[in-house]
Amino acid sequence: MKVSSFDATLPFAAAPATRHVLVVESDPDQRRRVTTQLSNWGYSPLAAASAEEALELMGRVRFVFSLVAIRLPGLSGIDLIRRAPELSESGPVIMVADTGHSAQIVEAIQAGADDFIRRPYTAEDLENAIRTVAGRPRRETAAPAPDDNGERLQRELALLVSPQMREIQQVIEQAARADVTVLVCGETGVGKELVARAIHAHSPRRRNTFVKVNCAAMPRELLESELFGHERGAFTGAHQRKPGRFELADGGTIFLDEIGELHPALQAKLLHVLQDGEFSRVGGRHNIRVDVRTICATNRDLAREVAAGRFREDLFYRLNVINILVPPLRDRREEIPGIVGYFTQRYSRVFNVPERELSPETMQAFLGYGWPGNIRELENFIKRMIVLQDWNLARTLVTPAPAAPLAAAVTEPFAATKGLSLKEISRRAVLEAEREVIRRALEQCRWNRVKTAKMLKISYRALLYKIKDMGLKQDSAAS
Repeated sequence: MKVSSFDATLPFAAAPATRHVLVVESDPDQRRRVTTQLSNWGYSPLAAASAEEALELMGRVRFVFSLVAIRLPGLSGIDLIRRAPELSESGPVIMVADTGHSAQIVEAIQAGADDFIRRPYTAEDLENAIRTVAGRPRRETAAPAPDDNGERLQRELALLVSPQMREIQQVIEQAARADVTVLVCGETGVGKELVARAIHAHSPRRRNTFVKVNCAAMPRELLESELFGHERGAFTGAHQRKPGRFELADGGTIFLDEIGELHPALQAKLLHVLQDGEFSRVGGRHNIRVDVRTICATNRDLAREVAAGRFREDLFYRLNVINILVPPLRDRREEIPGIVGYFTQRYSRVFNVPERELSPETMQAFLGYGWPGNIRELENFIKRMIVLQDWNLARTLVTPAPAAPLAAAVTEPFAATKGLSLKEISRRAVLEAEREVIRRALEQCRWNRVKTAKMLKISYRALLYKIKDMGLKQDSAAS
C-alpha cells in the first residue's frame, strides 16, 4: 500500500485566498494530495493534468509559484516553461523530477526552473522548496515562508529528556549566542536538522531565513550554481541571473546537510566563503558579500575522511569550531515513550484516525528494538501502524540483537578491556553486535545492498558507509 507522507499541520503563514498556485501533475492521486496540502497551508491551488491544460490556466491567472512535474503526457514540464516564459515571470517554478534522473534536473534548471524536488517527496520536501524560493529577491509575489520558530519545534525539543540530549540543549543555547560554525554529527535519522533549527531559533538571526541544502541529494553539476548562484549566460540555458542559497540566507542561517558528500572542487570555494564571507556567482566577475551563519551536518567521520584524503583538512577545522555529536536513539531509550506518543497523536490527527492508547506490550516492543534508522525509522513505523490500523504491528519489532556476538564481547579476556570505561566497553559491544547483524543481513540478501538496506530500514548510503566503516567484505563474509 502506498501511503501519503503529507502532513496537514505544518505551520505555514496564512495566505490570502487570492494567492493562486499552479500544480501541473498527471498522476491524479498525487495531484489531489498536493492540492489538499496547499489548501491546508492557505493557498488556492489550480491543478492541471497536462502542460496543455496548464497553458489554458496561465492566460487567466497569475501564480505566486508553480509546482510542475517534468514527466507529463504530451509536452513535458520542461517544454512548458520553455514555451511559456510568462510562467517563470509570474512566480518561482519548482520542478518535480523522477528519482535517479539527474539529467532531467540539469535541463529543468537550465530552462529556467527555480528549484526542484524528487519523487517520492513529502510535505517537508515541499515545505523546504517553498521556503527556498520564497526568499528570492527577484520575485515580488514570493510565497510566504513557513514559521521556523513555531510550536512544533518547541514540542519536539521538549521530547529530548535524556541526560545526553539535555547537555546538547545547553550547548545549543550557548552556541546560538555566538556566530560561529557548528558541525552536527551523528547517524542518519537521529535529529541533526532539529539541532540546526534549534540553534537558529535561539539565535539573534531567528527572524531571518533558515535555508537548508542537502549536499548529497543534488547533482554535482548543479550544486555550485545552487549554493552560489549564476549569471546570465554562465552556461547553456542560463537565460537569467539566479541568486544562490548563500544569498537567500543573507542575514540568517544556512544548513549544509551531508557536508561529507561535498565534491572536493566545491570544498575550496566553501572554505573561502567561510573565511572571507564572500564569493562569486558561476560566470560572475565580481565578489558578493554575505552575512550568513553556517551549520553543517554529517553522518560520516570527517576526521577519517581527512586522513583518507577525501575531505580538506583546513575546511574540516574551519567547520569544527563547535562539534555536537547527537547520540543514536538506542543510547537514549528513555525518550522513546515520549516520541512514540508525540508521533501517534500527530499522525492520528493527520490521517484522521481515532487516537488510541498503546498497550504496555506495544511500548515494550518499541523500547526493546534497536532502531538502526533512529527517530526517522520510528516515525515512519508509527505512520505505517496508524494508516494500516495494525496496532499489533509492533510485535514485528521484537528482534533483539543476536546474543552470540554480545556473549563473545562480554567473555573477552579482561586484558582486552583494561583501562576502558564501562561506557566504552558497552559501546564497543553494541558496535560489534551491529556489525554482526549487518553481516548476517548481507548474507541473507546475497550481498544485494539495496535489499539489505530495505531489510534493515536504513538508507542505502548509510549501509554503504557502515559496510566500509566496519570493514565488511563479501568474500570473507561468505567463507
